[in-house]
Amino acid sequence: MKIIETPLDPLEVKKLEVNDTFSVTGRIFTARDAVHKKLLYMYEKGEEPPIPLQNLPMFHCGPIVAKKGNEWRVISAGPTTSIRLESFEDRFMDSFGTKIFIGKGGMGERTLKSLREYGGIYAHFTGGAGALMASSVERVEDVFFLDELGIPEALWVIEVNEFGPLLVTMDSKGSSIYEDLSKEIRKNVERTKSGL
Repeated sequence: MKIIETPLDPLEVKKLEVNDTFSVTGRIFTARDAVHKKLLYMYEKGEEPPIPLQNLPMFHCGPIVAKKGNEWRVISAGPTTSIRLESFEDRFMDSFGTKIFIGKGGMGERTLKSLREYGGIYAHFTGGAGALMASSVERVEDVFFLDELGIPEALWVIEVNEFGPLLVTMDSKGSSIYEDLSKEIRKNVERTKSGL
């Protein structure tokens, strides 16, 4: 299985295609609804994000964490359903240059169009496997907006070692497993109806 290291090489990301599997080693960051809104608001005001976002994969996740002394520990970190972030990711790519998005359930045409435009991918991580993800965490490097947004919605910067397996389900060439599945389902429905 291919290992992608951070900071990301945009050319390496563009080589990834639907059905490729890979893992990530290095830094990633988490982002759910509230932190998307926060970061895009900051961008509109001309403020810099707390970390450079273009070279790190985004994980759609609200981790379960515990603090021991001054150190945070990730207990579980399962993926959030990504389609709820469909209204943000095109603006996120345009504003910050983020290239890899990781979550579950897939995303829509709006995101797929921007992945093509900006050379990015969407990768699926198995839902219900939060403990598996946590086992790849070497340390929590930092957390931002914790007091304002709370634990699940904060921006967590996490150092991981071979986080995966991740499956590319949308790529920079415009391919989407979800689009292909939808077409196949429609064909099967029509075939079933015509046989009635």
